[in-house]
Amino acid sequence: MNDREFNALADVALKRIETGLERSGADLDFEMVSDSVLEIEFSDRSRIIVNRHDAAQEIWVAARSGGFHFRWDGSNWQDTRHDEELMAALSRLVSEQAGEPVSLA
Repeated sequence: MNDREFNALADVALKRIETGLERSGADLDFEMVSDSVLEIEFSDRSRIIVNRHDAAQEIWVAARSGGFHFRWDGSNWQDTRHDEELMAALSRLVSEQAGEPVSLA
């Protein structure tokens, strides 16, 4: 995949995450702090950072429970170490840090 294709796919994923967070109704704040970094802040001041990593052509997630890398497999952003899709993983991670169920799918 070339850089333009990667950036287009990653931008769609970041927008999808934003839309899911808006609709979730969870007690959290989020903002794009740059064109490639989404920061999610929870009521306890903890954060999840989601960013587009251009060099690796991956989406990286930093959460309280660890760091995760997601690579496009042709149809989904798939965790490079675990069998979990990006939106499912983020739903789980956001739910853990928010202390309430959150579905971003």
